[in-house]
Amino acid sequence: MAPKTKEELRTLVTNTTLETYEELSYQLIKMLDQVKHDEKLSEYQKNDEVMLNIMGYIKSCTNEIIIEVLSEVLELEDDSAKQD
Repeated sequence: MAPKTKEELRTLVTNTTLETYEELSYQLIKMLDQVKHDEKLSEYQKNDEVMLNIMGYIKSCTNEIIIEVLSEVLELEDDSAKQD
């Protein structure tokens, strides 16, 4: 259901943000662990890889949040529901 007030929109965005970050955090932890244990990389390279992974994580979360909130506001159908 589309929000009718700014407060409802704020709640929708906040809840979606929390859910998205929680859903995708496992992937980030896995990537960071791989970097940490990669013996081919210097500490400097590991730091660079960590920063790139975190930036990618934030970008992925942001994209997913925007998609989820807009689809709720615009009352769009879920693609997975269409696949039969």
